[in-house]
Amino acid sequence: MDGKSVAQGILAQAAARVERIVKAGGPQPALATVLVGEDPASATYVRMKAKRCEAAGMRSVRVELPATIDTQTLVERVGRLGSDPSVHGILLQHPVPGHIDERSAFEAIPPAKDVDGVTIQSFGDVALAAPGRPVTFGCCTPMGIMRLLEAYNVPLEGSHAVVVGRSSILGKPMAMMLLAANATVTICHSRTTDLPRLVEQADVVVAAVGRPRFIRGEWIRPGAVVIDAGYNEGNVGDVDFDAAAAHAGLITPVPGGVGPMTIATLIDQASVCAARQLNPV
Repeated sequence: MDGKSVAQGILAQAAARVERIVKAGGPQPALATVLVGEDPASATYVRMKAKRCEAAGMRSVRVELPATIDTQTLVERVGRLGSDPSVHGILLQHPVPGHIDERSAFEAIPPAKDVDGVTIQSFGDVALAAPGRPVTFGCCTPMGIMRLLEAYNVPLEGSHAVVVGRSSILGKPMAMMLLAANATVTICHSRTTDLPRLVEQADVVVAAVGRPRFIRGEWIRPGAVVIDAGYNEGNVGDVDFDAAAAHAGLITPVPGGVGPMTIATLIDQASVCAARQLNPV
């Protein structure tokens, strides 16, 4: 499954929305990215997101803070961005350093500017969504996966989806989105008993456990759709790709699968945030 090509279409849609806003006399939409510390991987992700933001015609507001910052100061900085009318979306790059209360920092983002779908309200909107009703600001990775499945016409209604992972920004919202699409969902994790047997039953497998090549190829039933949402050192996903590809009907590579969809979804949701705040056009 080619996430890059599908992502290009989403980015073009976001750029067109931004262009309409500006042509109608509105200000240039702005996305603020907040990076705490100097983790190389996080810094790379933020640069990529800022580059895609600017390519879509939006202004990138980059806020870089020292790793020694405390929770209260971070919350205050995020809160100032939230009250700034010239900033239309806010992304706090995660994870943050361990001494910071990440949840408090996330909750400082106003839901109307929560382009990454990380607040409790955004998660609640995902969990309570009615079947067939799209969630505008869902967490970007699971939302991107749903758009990729749609692009490849993967039938979800009545299917059995197995999500391996239970994080609040990937596994859990992924399960909620699949439920809203009328799939039957099993949520597993690294401590699930007899995980291979459960994966073998899946029509759709979403691997989001954070362990390299954790999902083995022989676990995949013939013709199943395999979504690898993991990214580990050495450009390795959570699925043993070569072995799984021999069984799967469709499978995402790492890189080039879920990653581009995550960034494209972020930019698209940022453009929607701006359109809502600046009067939709």
